[in-house]
Amino acid sequence: MNQGKLLILGTVFPEPNSSAAGGRMVQLIKLFQQHGWEITFASAAAESEFAIDLSAIGIKQVSVKMNCSSFDEFVQELNPQMVLFDRFITEEQFGWRVADNCPNAMRVLDTEDLHCLRHARHQALKENRTFSPSDLQNDHAKREIASIYRCDVSLIISAFEMALLKTVFKVDGALLHYLPFLLNPQPPLTPPKGENGHSDSTSSQTPNQGAPNSPSLREGVRGWAVWAFEERQHFITIGNFLHPPNWDAVQYLKSDIWPLIRKQLPEADMHVYGAYTQDKHRQLHSEKEGFLIKGRAENAMEVIGKAIVLLAPLRFGAGLKGKLVEAMQCGTPSVTTSIGAEAMHGNLPWSGIVANAPEAFAQAAVKLYTDKSAWESAQLNGVSIINQIYPKEKLGAEFIQRIEEIHSNLESHRQQNFIGSMLMYHTMRSTEFMSRWIEAKNKHS
Repeated sequence: MNQGKLLILGTVFPEPNSSAAGGRMVQLIKLFQQHGWEITFASAAAESEFAIDLSAIGIKQVSVKMNCSSFDEFVQELNPQMVLFDRFITEEQFGWRVADNCPNAMRVLDTEDLHCLRHARHQALKENRTFSPSDLQNDHAKREIASIYRCDVSLIISAFEMALLKTVFKVDGALLHYLPFLLNPQPPLTPPKGENGHSDSTSSQTPNQGAPNSPSLREGVRGWAVWAFEERQHFITIGNFLHPPNWDAVQYLKSDIWPLIRKQLPEADMHVYGAYTQDKHRQLHSEKEGFLIKGRAENAMEVIGKAIVLLAPLRFGAGLKGKLVEAMQCGTPSVTTSIGAEAMHGNLPWSGIVANAPEAFAQAAVKLYTDKSAWESAQLNGVSIINQIYPKEKLGAEFIQRIEEIHSNLESHRQQNFIGSMLMYHTMRSTEFMSRWIEAKNKHS
């Protein structure tokens, strides 16, 4: 495939320090850059003060309008060879305009996670019942699966979601590509050393010494100083408060889990970090209970790396969890739920403990917090998971090869996707709208 112009249509301008989705987008951008693409990133969202400066890494940044023909003029002039949609809602808004104005441009959907799965699990939780596959028959699924069919290939971040799409929704594997986080190899974990060669918490070396120039790009932490068990303090949880699964997890942690932990560890503190903290979030802050709402972390890797254990009691959600990967990169064991660890570690042992009931979750947290041997074993498991499940070079090369194959045979690839072409045929319901227009006209004649 002749590398050319790539247009990325973002739901928002990426904020890698605020969410795993932002970090994932930066990973994709840098992968395409590495292979010679000329990238334009466009979004209809307002630019946040926390968004990455795309121009600083050689990306042209453009603001576009929704429901406006000005986009048609913009995309015609740009004439990209490939368009990547950030989540299905962006494809819904701009996909048909891209198809009309640049019919030969390859259309790629980055699902981030399956929204229909997250929505269905959330609904089951609100109704206090067990999630069932029949819950997936919702309006979110109809929209999301339709978007997948309209694109030439969709990037699926979770192996669990790959299987779900193929078995439950019967989506052809030719339309899907598994692409989890793209991470640099994790080196052996060793604590910072003082001048005497021994672990030394008073050393001038800091947790981010030797880290990449822009650790916010989440490209791995080769050279990151990993603090030893004795040099760490506190429990930690972290996550964008605008993301419903994160806010639910913090509430659940405060009400059901933390009191059980604090009863056994009365001197321990729970540090809660998250972007976009509001008054309702800060109301959970309690010095007496050791439950401390810290707000946005300027450097997530630093605060995670100084904690003893990360807690992520997620009760619903989908995709992969950036906070759990960051914990592994920092050598910080974690306790999470089955949903939190879903598709994160393959058949490898978890980098901590997976527990679902509050009592079991609390007991697991206490064990990792107090048992150095179990803690160090969990830490090593994290290294294996990163190196075996998320190898950046291997996964990136496979993805680039896949899009080159599809693009070089784009016409025949699309001919095999009749459902997709049918869904792009917007005039299919024109008879209904014409009938309704005639009916309305007759009522007023």
